[in-house]
Amino acid sequence: MSSSNRIIVAMLAVVALAVAFWMLLLSPKKEEVSKLDKQVTKQEQLLSAHQVEVQQGLAARKAFPGAYRDLVVLGKAAPADDDTASLIVQLSRIARSSGVRFETFVLTPSSDGEAETPEAVPPPEPGQPSSFVSPTEVAASTMPIGASIGPAGLAVMPYELTFKGNFFNVADFIHGLDSLVQSNNEKVEVTGRLVTINGFTLTEDTSKKFPALEGEFKVTTFLVPPEQGVTAGATPSSPEPSTTQVSTTIGGTP
Repeated sequence: MSSSNRIIVAMLAVVALAVAFWMLLLSPKKEEVSKLDKQVTKQEQLLSAHQVEVQQGLAARKAFPGAYRDLVVLGKAAPADDDTASLIVQLSRIARSSGVRFETFVLTPSSDGEAETPEAVPPPEPGQPSSFVSPTEVAASTMPIGASIGPAGLAVMPYELTFKGNFFNVADFIHGLDSLVQSNNEKVEVTGRLVTINGFTLTEDTSKKFPALEGEFKVTTFLVPPEQGVTAGATPSSPEPSTTQVSTTIGGTP
């Protein structure tokens, strides 16, 4: 073999080795590096998302005491039980300040005397036991006597009030009831029970003659579900513990 042929053969051998080195060693490594780069990018995105969640959690923790106080204050408007004593005290205070004479305070439950349900309870769904009790039935069974389920699932307590006074005294009494719970955009100021006036009648006070009046009001108060309570299990230091399992695995299957 001539020297030129040996050189060509040597060059071909070098080229073959280079190609083999590329195919067997460098190319798989480059693919692996590309995959790792994609994984790194994904993990960085996940890290950024979790950092945002951490910041939101810290902000929520900082705001929690104030939110809890607001929740407790709102609980004065709709407590977990009828709390009749405090309601009478509030109505008596409004009556004194408005100049009317409080006469009667009567609970007027539904005709059957039991809590009402807004809809018939459907049969159990597949997979539910035959003894399944709907949330509506549970709520009804824990409500005070005379309460019924009203809008949004809240229990309502209907009352009839009678009192005597002149027209302006009655107007002041209505304003006093309305001022127990006042809202201004997102802010709510609560100084007593949330009371809605469903209707009223005004007649002449026969013992004093006009302009003395005798008023009869039909009102409704509201209760939160007793099994939930005002704070729904939250405490001054933390919200209700979550029953949802949280995975600590990042970027993988928990």
